[in-house]
Amino acid sequence: MSAAPRSPAATTKGRRRPLGLGQATITGGFWAPRQTRNGLDAIPSGQDQLEKAGNLQNLRLAAGIGEGEAIGPVFADSDVYKWLEAAAWEYGRNPDDDLLKRIRELTAVVAAAQRDDGYLDSVVQLRYGDEGRYQQLVWSHEHYCAGHLIQAAVAQVRCTGDRALLDVATKLADHLAATFGDGKTVDVDGHPVIEMALVELYRETGTAAYLDLAKWFVDARGHGIIENHGHSPAYFSDRVPVREATSVEGHSVRAVYLAAGATDVALETGDAELLEALKRQFDHMWSTKTYVTGGLGARWEGEAFGDEYELPADRAYAETCAAIGGIQWAWRMLLATGEASYADAIERMLYNGFLAGVSLAGTEYFYVNPLQLRGGAFPDNGRSPAHGRRGWFDCACCPPNIMRTLSSLDGYLATTTDDAIQIHQYATGAIGDLQVETAYPWEGTVRITAPEPTVVELRIPAWAEGATVNGEPVEPGTYARVTAADITLQLPLHSRVVGADPRIDAVRGCVALERGPLVYAVEQVDNSADVDDLHLLLEAPTAEESDLLGGVTVLRAQGRVGTGHKPGWSFEPGADDSTGDAVEVTAVPYYAWANREIGAMRVWLPKV
Repeated sequence: MSAAPRSPAATTKGRRRPLGLGQATITGGFWAPRQTRNGLDAIPSGQDQLEKAGNLQNLRLAAGIGEGEAIGPVFADSDVYKWLEAAAWEYGRNPDDDLLKRIRELTAVVAAAQRDDGYLDSVVQLRYGDEGRYQQLVWSHEHYCAGHLIQAAVAQVRCTGDRALLDVATKLADHLAATFGDGKTVDVDGHPVIEMALVELYRETGTAAYLDLAKWFVDARGHGIIENHGHSPAYFSDRVPVREATSVEGHSVRAVYLAAGATDVALETGDAELLEALKRQFDHMWSTKTYVTGGLGARWEGEAFGDEYELPADRAYAETCAAIGGIQWAWRMLLATGEASYADAIERMLYNGFLAGVSLAGTEYFYVNPLQLRGGAFPDNGRSPAHGRRGWFDCACCPPNIMRTLSSLDGYLATTTDDAIQIHQYATGAIGDLQVETAYPWEGTVRITAPEPTVVELRIPAWAEGATVNGEPVEPGTYARVTAADITLQLPLHSRVVGADPRIDAVRGCVALERGPLVYAVEQVDNSADVDDLHLLLEAPTAEESDLLGGVTVLRAQGRVGTGHKPGWSFEPGADDSTGDAVEVTAVPYYAWANREIGAMRVWLPKV
């Protein structure tokens, strides 16, 4: 078994040191049943889906098992590796002999597909042969696939002790280090993730060449490499050097994966200049390019970030993978700086932008997460939420990404310093010798007990005005430090009506509902009035326990029906007035929408 903590980012260089699986454990409350469904249902069915889609067959063919041609997208291997990573974290969370057998059997196929010099990419091997290597790196995802393999290998050795996939990963990383860099091949992959992976492999093995190559890949961005291939560099996060960029841009998943990897590099090398640049970029993204749900990516075109404040509700792309990448970046920024704002960001993305991407059953998914769906919307794209949640996608990056996030979630709860334990996310379970009991996010009480007085630093969310620790008021947006054996944190879960910066033109004059860490949505199935025509009164909603959606707390608000549709021209004086009947509006947590039927849904509603 690896000596590193069973954590996706096992750094010792930041202001916080992560506690891995086993050191922090979720045992009940909100997240435990979701992890259980992920382990019992999603991960096994995910392997079946990879079989049906041909991803596993590609690797068998590359290993010389059978005959045929490559199937699916060029990045098909990456979904297999994300599944292997999910399975490894799940084994670390809940050891199971059948799951370990699945992991080992698939690992053997991957190892057999690897070439003698370390190269491994089944689709490229099958379609183009050795002469096709790295010829179309802008689109081939060869480093991207390698990155996910490396991340899976690190998870596997940390959680199972098996080194078979780590041997494959180090052989592949050695090949990359011998091939790319100054004086070698000067090129970068069109889709970052290799940067994060190489740093984690360095943390696991101590091989400096992996960290050096990760740093080279980060610093090579923004110097015309992709533009010289004839492509627009902004889409690939290659227009501006990482150290000079002031914001994220282009394809949202690419951008946040690159930023997370750059943060890893800054952590391990002590590069304060790079870390400051990343702080500027994260702050700008969070204040101007992030949805109220924590969703990232305003444009369907290019799955991209838009301009500042370009955050349309109905056309939001907000890809599930982007929320996951945002969590990974924020976690690394939290480790580097210890600042509570990054833990707040993780919470918002986890409960809203990420969790909306998976059904309550755990086996159906959204690729795209808009904040509005009109009644009768036509499903004009295979990823459109108007289709409803889907069991898999032709581009299936999101489902195994969700699986690996849920199975490794214990590793995002807490950290340590020399003199304290920090708790960042609240879940029933154990953190070292601490026992945590809470019904969060439905209730705001968090009880922590220890065998003896312990120094604990508790994150107080920025929204938690009036929070107390052992009866004493504490400041929102910070960590409350307390030394005790029995600690009670009380977070007031007031229902809130929130507005948007007026520069967000798409929702100017609208409001949204929140309670605690949850953003709420109004679904047609819960409301008799036409959701497309509802307006909200600016009165605090009331919270009410319900049997809906497995037992969620709903919000009841007062509103009015709009003027309704009239034949003829749509633009007349007073056409935006809300003069209809008063109605009660029911809102459910955004993450839970589209689990009953597909109909109109809105997060932002016009205010009366």
